[in-house]
Amino acid sequence: MRDLLRQKIIDSLAAKAPSYTRRDVRLPRIPKKAIAVIGPRRAGKTTFLWQVLTERHAQGFDRNALVYFNFEDERLAGISSSDLPILLEEYFRLHPERRDRQKVIFFLDEIQLVPGWEAFTRRLLDTEKVEIFISGSSAKLLSREVATSMRGRGMEALVFPFSFREFLRQKGMEPEVQPDRLSKAKRSSLEKKLLEYLVSGGFPETGEANVRDRFDLLRGYVDTMLLRDVIERYSVSHPVALRWMLRQLLGNAGGTFSVNKFYNNLRAQGIPVAKDTLHAYLGHLEDAFLVRTLSVAAESERRRMVNPRKAYPIDPGLIPLFDRSGKANLGHALETVIALEMERAGTELSYVRNESGSEVDFLARHYDGRQELIQVCADLDSATTRTREIRALTEAAEKYPQAGLHIIVLNADIAHDVPKPIHLHTASTWLLSHR
Repeated sequence: MRDLLRQKIIDSLAAKAPSYTRRDVRLPRIPKKAIAVIGPRRAGKTTFLWQVLTERHAQGFDRNALVYFNFEDERLAGISSSDLPILLEEYFRLHPERRDRQKVIFFLDEIQLVPGWEAFTRRLLDTEKVEIFISGSSAKLLSREVATSMRGRGMEALVFPFSFREFLRQKGMEPEVQPDRLSKAKRSSLEKKLLEYLVSGGFPETGEANVRDRFDLLRGYVDTMLLRDVIERYSVSHPVALRWMLRQLLGNAGGTFSVNKFYNNLRAQGIPVAKDTLHAYLGHLEDAFLVRTLSVAAESERRRMVNPRKAYPIDPGLIPLFDRSGKANLGHALETVIALEMERAGTELSYVRNESGSEVDFLARHYDGRQELIQVCADLDSATTRTREIRALTEAAEKYPQAGLHIIVLNADIAHDVPKPIHLHTASTWLLSHR
């Protein structure tokens, strides 16, 4: 084991970073904290570790102080926490001049495969001059695990599938100036690419795939996440009910989901599952990064609990796999993309249900205290749609008078009768301007 760990360190220090599309992932900047890179499977977490390594090297870190180590190696089968100190000792045998003098950065990929890794990582932070990045499969390295196992010594960096800007960057089409400074022809090109992104999504491997291959890839992702990150991990006793729940959530992006209603539907089908079990299943699907959910905006915790939640897939490319309406559903895909973009920015999201029964898609509370009420729709060409969206915003503004009012549509070039103070945005412009 010692010889193997030493050779892997030597190989790592000599390795060149793979080619990658630069990600816009926010890294916490608090000293003496391990950074846990988390997110759905196949979103590019390992590649992001290499991106951070490359950036640190460009900032002046010696390449020999940047140690990427992948524990997903069949030769390491049976490695235990008692072997992990060997990794540290073998590195400092190769570079003794660095110990306690110069910072070393460890990138520990798939470290969750080693039982007891948490104690080793915490000790490393306490006793050595190091930075630590950890990443691994969703099944064993989730938000709640980072919070509990690291005992306050870890922080998260979220890696989702490509945002629209990253999607353009991968294709060599990222604009170099603000969207409002682009020519009409380039804006039209961006809007065409946005339509493509809304359908195909942002998982890196699907970028150049044809429709059939993309569907096969995405189905494989979902099946793996469902089996390994939920069914096996939590010993799910009613996998049929879980699969029905997932199909309903992913096939109705932006729609409301009520556990009580779903429970009654299952009973009608002769499937006896407790409500508490269904609530747990919904939480498991979120932990596995298959879906994201929003509660209704309310001061009362009870009201937030009893009202239906709105659900979105982790990527718009998953919607066509489960939607059976036969429609393009660009509005639902766009709403999903807007929700994910705000989550990347650390925005607290909920939805608003007005007294009249009308709804506003998002109440966004930003970390700087700003609030925004946001409606998302494919277009405002219909007078009925325009009236409905404006009325819902206006009604919600009475309860949230400090919030800015916004409507985001696929194409806002057409002059619509939108009264002040509502701001109308083209989706491509909003997505490329939002940080």
